[in-house]
Amino acid sequence: MHVLLVEDDVDLGLALLQGLESEDITCEWVRRAAAALHAIESKSVECVLLDLSLPDGAGFELLTRWRHAGMSAPIIIITARSALEERLAGLDAGADDFLVKPFATTELASRIRAVVRRSAQQAAEVWTVGELQIEPRRYVAQLAGRVLDLTPREFRLLLELSREPGTLISKGDLSERLEPLGDPVDFGAIEVHVSNLRRKIGAQRIQTIRGVGYMLLP
Repeated sequence: MHVLLVEDDVDLGLALLQGLESEDITCEWVRRAAAALHAIESKSVECVLLDLSLPDGAGFELLTRWRHAGMSAPIIIITARSALEERLAGLDAGADDFLVKPFATTELASRIRAVVRRSAQQAAEVWTVGELQIEPRRYVAQLAGRVLDLTPREFRLLLELSREPGTLISKGDLSERLEPLGDPVDFGAIEVHVSNLRRKIGAQRIQTIRGVGYMLLP
């Protein structure tokens, strides 16, 4: 899972990077609103952690701008402001959750996973797509009750396709999602991983739209 952290406090930012990594959550960290606007263009961002007080603009302004532009990624506000009015204003403006500083990184990670599951229309710890059952936190996938022997890249690929079953996902999107903090995965490599995954879950479960991308069928 890959998130965007918009937080100007250096100590907190460093602590969150380290803490989220221990929860298997990769994180891109920016400290200014202008940088956040550029970073959110990456299709690999699955959740935004947004501080309300930034050096070059208010978090509320970013939140409103993103939602008005139709951005659908879940947003969790992290702030030292604890007033009820602040929390209600954030939720009404389109935030998915609100966490008041200080907080435990484990709680933040749990909230991230919860809002991403809801966003992906997968409300449980176990995702079900037809006969497939996927447990993202445990890195376990089963087909008709049989545990699948998947490589880390194959599991990640299956996870990304399972977020939107029945929806076409382009190779470009997959290349960024599979390596959110590094260079996008080569299209040829994606084709190899898809071929290997097909052998393990059944070729009929992954539909190819030639020259465009792939779709996981229920």
